[in-house]
Amino acid sequence: MRVAATVICFFFFATVQAQVENTATPVDNPVAKKYGQTITAEKLSKQLHIIAGPGMEGRETTTAGQERAAAYIVDQFAAAGLKPGANGQWQQYYPLYSDSLVNSSITVRNQTFLYGQDFLSDLRAGENQDINISQIIYADQGIVTGEYNDYHNLDVKGQVVMIREMVKRGAYRDKGNLDERIAAAKARGALAVLVISPSAGRYRSLNQQRIRMTGLYSQKDTTAHPNVYFITPTLAAAIIGIDSNDRLPEEIDKGLKIPSLIKTPVRIVFDKAATIFHPSNVLAYLEGTDKKEELVFVTAHYDHLGKQGDEIFYGADDDGSGTCAVLEIAAAFARAKQAGHGPRRSMVFMTVSGEEKGLLGSQYYTEHPIYPLQQTVTDLNIDMIGRIDPAHEKDTNYLYIIGDNKLSSALRPINERANDTYTRLKLDYKYNDPDDPEGFYYRSDHYMFARHGIPIIFYFNGTHADYHAPTDTVDKINYDLLAKRAQLVFYTAWEIANREHRLVVDRHER
Repeated sequence: MRVAATVICFFFFATVQAQVENTATPVDNPVAKKYGQTITAEKLSKQLHIIAGPGMEGRETTTAGQERAAAYIVDQFAAAGLKPGANGQWQQYYPLYSDSLVNSSITVRNQTFLYGQDFLSDLRAGENQDINISQIIYADQGIVTGEYNDYHNLDVKGQVVMIREMVKRGAYRDKGNLDERIAAAKARGALAVLVISPSAGRYRSLNQQRIRMTGLYSQKDTTAHPNVYFITPTLAAAIIGIDSNDRLPEEIDKGLKIPSLIKTPVRIVFDKAATIFHPSNVLAYLEGTDKKEELVFVTAHYDHLGKQGDEIFYGADDDGSGTCAVLEIAAAFARAKQAGHGPRRSMVFMTVSGEEKGLLGSQYYTEHPIYPLQQTVTDLNIDMIGRIDPAHEKDTNYLYIIGDNKLSSALRPINERANDTYTRLKLDYKYNDPDDPEGFYYRSDHYMFARHGIPIIFYFNGTHADYHAPTDTVDKINYDLLAKRAQLVFYTAWEIANREHRLVVDRHER
C-alpha cells in the first residue's frame, strides 16, 4: 500500500505543478524579454519590403516569384544560424498538378458540338479518350435502389450511358445524389456517362480559355472511373434524333418516351495535357536540450496571389506579415541559443506555400511529416498580423485569437499569461466561435495540424478592404503593432518550449 500511496502523492504533486503552470500570476522573465525585444518594427519592415516587394511578383505558388521568396527565406534562416529543417535540406518539395484541355468535342452523325458551348466535363477527373460508338444506352435517371433499378435489363459494360441530371419528384428523389448515380454507372462498366443538364451551356459567354484549365491540385486520382460529360438538352436531342429542344427534361417529365437503346453514331474526343509542379515549404530547425524530441512549430504561409496581367498582388499583410514574423521570431530564438539560452524543446520554423490554393503546402507536410506528429506539441500559426480591421479602428491594440482552446485546456492560459506579462494586447475571441459564419478556424495552415490532434493557435488581425487585392501593400502596415503581435507569438512559444510539462490534449472541439 505504500507504493500506491507514493504513486498517488506523485500524481498529486504533478497535477498541482501542472495547475500552477497554467494559472500562475504573470512573471516577467528577463531572458525571454531580452530576446523578445529584439523583434522590432524596423527589422520587420526591412523584411517585409523585400518579401512583399515588386521583385517577388506576388509569390503565387509554382511561379518564379514564389521560388525567389523561398530562396530569400532560406538565406534569412541560414544567416540567423538555424539548421536546415527538411532532412538536411531547407526545402520540402511537393507535387502539384494542373490540367489543360487540348481538344474536346462530341460529334453526332455529322454535327460537331464543342466543349464550353454544348457540354462540360471535369478536367481534373477526366481521362483522355477517343470513342467511336454506334449506340447510346439511355438509363433515365440512373437510379439504383433495393426495389428500383433504372439499369434493369440493360447491359452497359463498355457502353456510353446517358442519364438526366435532375431527378423527378417522387418516392426516389432521396436516391438522386448525382455522385451515387454516376457510381452506379461505373459499377456496371460504363465507358462514359452523358448527363443531360440544362446548365451545361452556362459558360458560353465566358473567356473559353478560363474553363479549359484546372487550378492546382495536390493528388492525382488514379481510381478508374468513366468520364462524365454534362451535355445541353439540345445536344441530347441531337443524340436522340428529335428536334432541338432546350426543354427536353421537362418534356421527359411530362411523358416523352426515350428508347433505352438509341442507335446513333457518336464520337467523343477528350484530350488534355497534364503539368506537374514542385513548389516548396521552407523549414528551419533549432535543436532543444533535455526535451529536444518534442517539437514546437511556428508557421506562416509565404505564398500569395501573384499577378494578373501586369498588376501585382503584393500580399503585404496576407501573409507577408506572418512570414516576416516567423523570420524574426526564429532569429530571436537563435540569438538566445547562441548566448546559452536555447529552448528545452526543439523549434521548427516553417513557411509554407500553397495556402492560397487550398492549404496545399501544410496539407502535404502533415501527410508527409518530417518530424513525428505525435511529438509535435503545438503549431502557432501567423496569418495576417500587420493591419487593423474595421471593427477596431478606434481600438487598435488588439489581436484575434482562434483555436487556442479547441484541443488543449492549457494553451489559452499560456498565451494569455504571455500577453498579460509582456504585450498587453486586447485578445479578441470573436472568430473562435464554432458558429462563426466566416469559418476562419478552417481557413489557414494551422488547421492541417489540428486535424491530427495537435493543439494550435491562429494569430490574425481580421480582413480589410485590401484583402486579396493588389492594394495590400507595405505602406499600409502598422509596423509597431506588427512587432508587438509577433512578440506575443515569441513569448508564447518560449513558454511552451521551456515549460516542464508538455501541453495536455484534453479537448476535441470544432
